[in-house]
Amino acid sequence: MQPEGQIRFTPQIQKILLILLTFSFVLLILFFKNTFFKSTLILRNLGNISMDPEIAFTNKKPTFLEYYAEWCEVCKEMAPKIDEIKQQYGDDINFVFLNVDNPKWGKYIQEFNVNGIPQLDLFDSDANLVLTLVGVQQENLIKESLTDLVNNDITPKDYQISEFVGIKKNNNFQISPRSHG
Repeated sequence: MQPEGQIRFTPQIQKILLILLTFSFVLLILFFKNTFFKSTLILRNLGNISMDPEIAFTNKKPTFLEYYAEWCEVCKEMAPKIDEIKQQYGDDINFVFLNVDNPKWGKYIQEFNVNGIPQLDLFDSDANLVLTLVGVQQENLIKESLTDLVNNDITPKDYQISEFVGIKKNNNFQISPRSHG
């Protein structure tokens, strides 16, 4: 005998509750997908609207080039700030975003020794590489670097370079930017 006031869940009621719970969860994900996946969407959008690197290197404007991957947590973390920076500096600087998972960018990955992501390469108006930053970077360092780039007053020694940049000095390091180490 069942105590009074206690609800008995029959297998049929359990199935209905499970279906309702699953349906509610799917609706919740769909409703909040832009919130949950905002950084990934920003990163994908930056890649989709990116200027072609060949055009960027020949139009006599400084260039900000970022190597990224949509699965890279640091890339996703930095994406909203990079998008804001692009809005601020977009008239004076070319912004190029290359997904390391796209084989068509392999030429640039090899040419500029991309060994980790995100990698930010800054080029002067003559397409000379003047600064490389690898890994998570502070927004103020990026803005300061871009301001100096626009003013043609950038030298690598002016910046506290990320410790990850040192990895490029090891010529025996033959790992892909897509790997985890």
